[in-house]
Amino acid sequence: MEESRGRGASLRLEVLLRHLSSSRAAGATLAPSPTSGQLATEKYPTQFRYTLDNNLLSPEQRHFYEENGYLVIRNLVSSEDIECFRNEFMKICKNEVKVPGLLIMRDISIAKSEFIADQKAVTKIQDFIGDEELFRYCTLPQILKYVECIVGPNIMAMHTMLINKPPDPGKKSSRHPLHQDLHYFPFRPADRIVCSWTAMERIDRRNGCLVVLPGSHKGPLKQHDYPEWEGGVNKMYHGVRDYDKNTPRVHLVMEKGDTVFFHPLLIHGSGMNRTEGFRKAISCHYASSDCHYIDVKGTSQEKLEEEVVAIAKKKYGVDSPIKLKDAWMIRSRLAKGKRINL
Repeated sequence: MEESRGRGASLRLEVLLRHLSSSRAAGATLAPSPTSGQLATEKYPTQFRYTLDNNLLSPEQRHFYEENGYLVIRNLVSSEDIECFRNEFMKICKNEVKVPGLLIMRDISIAKSEFIADQKAVTKIQDFIGDEELFRYCTLPQILKYVECIVGPNIMAMHTMLINKPPDPGKKSSRHPLHQDLHYFPFRPADRIVCSWTAMERIDRRNGCLVVLPGSHKGPLKQHDYPEWEGGVNKMYHGVRDYDKNTPRVHLVMEKGDTVFFHPLLIHGSGMNRTEGFRKAISCHYASSDCHYIDVKGTSQEKLEEEVVAIAKKKYGVDSPIKLKDAWMIRSRLAKGKRINL
């Protein structure tokens, strides 16, 4: 027994050393830090479920994503591109650019207060596919080549966000509860969906980095509700109702340009921004265009559909019957390949 454990420890150490010694000169590499607490097991699976055969990911990278549900790639997006996205966001905040279909969100602590047209009034923009400069993020070749390893060659950009996490006002409202992104998506299969999330500056625990529960992507889609937080919760910030609180958490400390790819069932969230600056990240959820829409009636997503319909009726005056999938059909755009089902 002791000898077997010794062999396992030796192999895990060998895998870790290979991660740490990977050359950065060739460009983006697998981040060593998230692997420190979640090392590869002794054997790689003979069949991969969550990744597709390709010439990009190493066996260690594929196995890490299979086991943990996420993969961090360093230095993937250039500082020049990030500054372009930052400048476009500022133009949107100042009303210098009008984007059809764009959803502008504000923190619950400032939503009803007086504010000027500035980034301080905006905590997130969603559905920026109509903005050519921001949509360019979704079509960056260095991102799409990793996305293709998971969803295949026909890639739809389904959900786009630029997050401008504000300094917490003291009510802890800048937190994002632990959740699964699939809760919001009426399309399947889940394994052919992936998010790319890029840090637009250094992101750590001080300004509210992502926190993930490695391996939680192997579980089912869980019931989500609004958490009972003393400072209130932002609209549509649903949280997982029941999860194993003993599951180890990994805080993803990322530098500007680092990108994490993660599965839509991975339980994740983010903490408060305890700094005085705004923490920015840009992201896109991709899906294979071979995916299909589902009817969420009778599922854990039915409540979400009711909330989305209520918002549509209030904001846009929509009276005709709509479903959750109707909202997503107009939020997506082809990023690469052919549009098939979605």
